[in-house]
Order: sequence, then C-alpha cells, then structure tokens
Amino acid sequence: MPLNTIALELVPPNTDRGAKQAREEAHKVLQLSAQAGIAGRIGHVMIPGLIPEDDDRPVEMHPKLDVSDFWSVIGPELPGVRGLCTQVTAFLDESALRTRLSGLRQAGFDGIIFVGVPRTLNDGEGGGVAPTDALSKFDDLVDNRGVILIPTRDAEQDRFAFKCERGATFGMTQLLYSDAIVGFLRNFTQVSDHRPEVLLSFGFVPKMESKVGLIDWLIQDPGNEAVAAEQDFVRTLAAGEPDAKRRQLLDLYKRVIDGVAELGFPLSLHFEAPYGISKPAFDTFAEMLAYWSPPA
Repeated sequence: MPLNTIALELVPPNTDRGAKQAREEAHKVLQLSAQAGIAGRIGHVMIPGLIPEDDDRPVEMHPKLDVSDFWSVIGPELPGVRGLCTQVTAFLDESALRTRLSGLRQAGFDGIIFVGVPRTLNDGEGGGVAPTDALSKFDDLVDNRGVILIPTRDAEQDRFAFKCERGATFGMTQLLYSDAIVGFLRNFTQVSDHRPEVLLSFGFVPKMESKVGLIDWLIQDPGNEAVAAEQDFVRTLAAGEPDAKRRQLLDLYKRVIDGVAELGFPLSLHFEAPYGISKPAFDTFAEMLAYWSPPA
C-alpha cells in the first residue's frame, strides 16, 4: 500500500546535545505546524542516517545521535506521526544489516530507503550489501523499500528501472529545484510498467545559503548542465526577498504537481529545511499543501 504521506525531514542532533535538543525539535515541529495552519498534517518524519562524506562539505559533520535513538525520543512527542529513514547498506554484511533493519522496523519505521556509498567511493565499494541487493534480500522484512531518485543524473532511467525490478516500492527524489522530474517520469512510463510511489522532495532555501552553500553542495553534479541550472535557481532563491522566494517555490511546486499528477504514480511529499526548520519554511510548505496534498 502506498504511504500517501507528508514527510518532514529532521536531522538527528549532535551527540553532545542529545535527547534535550531532540525533544525541543519535536516541540518546535508542533508549534510551527500549528502556526502555519497545518497541525496534524505531517504523517511521517524522515530521518537520514548520516555518515561522514567529502572533506569539502560546507557544514562540518559531527557525531550524530543514531537514527533509532533520535526516533525513540521524538516519536512519543509527535502523536500520530510515524517514521521513515535512510540506511546506508554498503558498510554492513547481510547478517548485521538484517539485525539493523529488524531493529528499525520494531522501533516504528514504516519505510526504509536504502542508500549507497558516499561520493568519495565508487558503487560496489564498502564491503557490505549493495542497495540494489538489499531491496530483494530484505523484502520479507521491510514492506516499504525505498531508493533515491535523481531525475537529472545521467542514465537514471535505467538505474531506476533496475531498482524497481529488484523490489523498490518507492523512490524519494533528490531536492527538486526544477521540473525535470516531470519529463523523467513521463519518459519512464514509456519504457517501464513499474509505477512505484514517488516522494517528491522540496526544500526551503534561506538567505544563509548565499554564504554557506550547503544546498548547492547537496545537489552538485559537476559538468551536468541541468544541475547547474538548478544551482542557479537556488542562488536566486537565497538572494531573494521572502515573498518573492515563496512565490517562486510555489510556482515550481505547481509545475511539478501539475506535470506528474496524472502519470499513474502514487505521490507523497517530502519537505526539507536543510538549515533547520523555521517559520518561513513551514509557511512555504503550508502554501504548497493548500494547492495539493496527498490523498488521505
């Protein structure tokens, strides 16, 4: 069954800030949701399982609370909200990964997105289970098995079709700063009979992005003109005034929704504020939901 959800991404706090900050984050979600008029609309929290990546990451990585530990703190504070998470598979052997996934399921995660090695490594490196193998190996354990979908990536049509063949039930897109996903999914309907659920990811861009460049780094793909155009759009948003920024993000959202709504894919939403949740972010997400939201 499709998730049919609105998922909000929350990054676990640094370990030195622990449970106190985790609870504060959950309370902030409730407060901002109420202020934006979307109380009770968030169905899932999506918690990324972060690992150290490239040395050039604009925001330094510090040790984080484990996904399951973070969820054990915030879950009771968010009535009616369930969990989604990402799990890097490439550094765990099959036995260890099965134990890990069993623990996540028992903790209340409805869906798990299998992700691969960081950009410093090549596919197949890591010594553990490849994400595409995990999709089939653990279909008895995880009902909702997700993958990352990057519509601007070279050869992504074939890559996504292969993941569906291996057992992916949904794809969560990279942050969308163009409507490239529309053409991608339209073309996918012509080459594949698979219609997995798609979690469409939209991210708020604060003014701080102009100085830090975290979103620019997250979506980078050197030499890819389509991504370069998205990076330009992100820079425009970061430099823009709040009202203009909200209009531009809402216009993008409408183009994406209007373009994919009739293609036959179950649709959910994934909202992200890479610099931390805030009132402007929630106000923007609320305007998006006023235009379209997943069926209850």
